Amino acid sequence: MPVDEKPILEIVIRQLARHGFRDITLAVGYLAELIMAVCGEGQRYGVRLTYSHEETPLGTAGPIALVPDLNETFLVMNGDLLCNLDFSTMLAYHRERAAVATLAAFRREVQVDLGVVEADRDGWLTKYVEKPRFNYSVSTGIYLFEPSVLEFIPRGKKLDLPDLISMLTGSGHKVNVYPFEGYWLDIGRPDDYEKAIEEFRMNQARFLPDE
Repeated sequence: MPVDEKPILEIVIRQLARHGFRDITLAVGYLAELIMAVCGEGQRYGVRLTYSHEETPLGTAGPIALVPDLNETFLVMNGDLLCNLDFSTMLAYHRERAAVATLAAFRREVQVDLGVVEADRDGWLTKYVEKPRFNYSVSTGIYLFEPSVLEFIPRGKKLDLPDLISMLTGSGHKVNVYPFEGYWLDIGRPDDYEKAIEEFRMNQARFLPDE
């Protein structure tokens, strides 16, 4: 998906390269050939790109088990994020806390476009708020993991990242939350995609300062 004139995936790869990531694996399934044609082997980004193919959809965590040589700290993220997160700082925080996993969290305001009502057990109105706004700490879809998490990911089975995190915490592992206060947008929804295009067009240096 293009953001202004650059595919969002190219923006993500260039950001990772700027923070010292040199080996990047793209988990691909649908439209894999198109992605490979656009990104190639990574030379123009200064990285080595490899591809992990899914024969059937494996969710957001399942593909991790197919990636070879994950024997040191590794980062997992969605490929459709426009953000200016400092990956180097997040990695330093992860290592300082000696965590098995760290997820980046972002404060997001959500507006309900309806009147919200609350009632007591007898059906009497106790509260009525028209179109309230709520603030939540949401997952950015950006994670750092230690190789030990691979024990929780069955090869060839579908698994999503929220389920993996729940498995880790359920087994007694402590999972870090890295608070991120910069710019973050998941472009999966049409209105957010339009916001991302406008933001990138107006302030490209915010996301790719070296270009």
